[in-house]
Amino acid sequence: MKAGVLKETWPGEARVAVVPAAVPAFERAGVEVMVEAGAGLAAGFRDPDYEEKGAQIAGRAEVLSSATLLLSVRSLAGGHDAEAIGQLGSDHIVLGFLDPLGSPEGVRTLAARGATAFSVEMLPRITRAQSMDALSSTATVVGYKAVLLAAEALPRMMPMLMTAAGTVAPARAFVIGAGVAGLQAIATARRLGAVVEAYDVRPAVKEQIESLGGRFVELPLETEDAEDKGGYAKAQDEAFYRRQRELLAKVVAESDIVISAAAVPGRKAPVLVTDEMLAGMRPGSVIVDLAAEQGGNCEASSPGETVTRHDVTVMAPLNVAATVPYHASQLYAKNLSNFVVNLVADGVAQLDKDDEIVRDSMVTRGGEVVHPRVREALGLDASAQSD
Repeated sequence: MKAGVLKETWPGEARVAVVPAAVPAFERAGVEVMVEAGAGLAAGFRDPDYEEKGAQIAGRAEVLSSATLLLSVRSLAGGHDAEAIGQLGSDHIVLGFLDPLGSPEGVRTLAARGATAFSVEMLPRITRAQSMDALSSTATVVGYKAVLLAAEALPRMMPMLMTAAGTVAPARAFVIGAGVAGLQAIATARRLGAVVEAYDVRPAVKEQIESLGGRFVELPLETEDAEDKGGYAKAQDEAFYRRQRELLAKVVAESDIVISAAAVPGRKAPVLVTDEMLAGMRPGSVIVDLAAEQGGNCEASSPGETVTRHDVTVMAPLNVAATVPYHASQLYAKNLSNFVVNLVADGVAQLDKDDEIVRDSMVTRGGEVVHPRVREALGLDASAQSD
């Protein structure tokens, strides 16, 4: 089997699906790696670095015509890379971020080509799949960078300083949503010296927040049904979110930085910070809305832009992980290599539907969309799957 790594075509995407250090892991599974010339440059990896590890450097056309396993970051999501998708057939396997719930029509396009596609977003939350969890790897990078973006925009320093000219009070940071990105944001803000508070609809994360030096903000809300079996937050009704906003307003008003990372997979992000709440914040305060790609947690967010509202800077960055491409690619490549090692034996893909990892992450096979949740998003019978 040959695995092809194409240069990413998604706008602003600087990551690469495979880094040189990951090539030997593919080879041990019987998979040769072909890399499009220059595919890793934006992330800091040169073609000779790949060749030194045993990969073959080739032109885009040769990679597309020779590789049966195509590895991507985001280029194949939503049917974006039409050239690559147009050359897929029933002997091809696709692996990457495919955004199957946000852009299910893109998955339908892959199915129409007959390709077998695996989406890293759909990996089960089980111990055996932890080393393949690309969502968590990406969120780690995003949470870290979010604090740096906020610190740069904030017109004050983060730590408490005692100087001959007087004492500088520490900045106050509030993190909404304590998933992987939120927890990394808490840890990074604490390292920079801020006083950190955090809130999550899932009470079970209180211990994790406190272990990082943050204070868990407890709200008098009914949250027993706030977490699904995979550990993700579940969507709530509008009455719940309205009451939540009322209770969060005081904490937001007292914060210099608010980092929001509250998202429900496959759903529009809940609005948690209203325009009225922005008006109550101190001038110069900063909000970094990490849910911008799902519509945003802040009412004032404009995805991909930075705006000022009531003298508060509202940042809604997209694809934050691509701004730290070296380490983001390194982590992602490790996730993909672990997935392929589980999938392939002696150079042959083992499409074993008894393997929970294979079954749950597979979104297309045999010309059909086979994942129940994606079929449901497309308005198809969720139970009618191809064998």
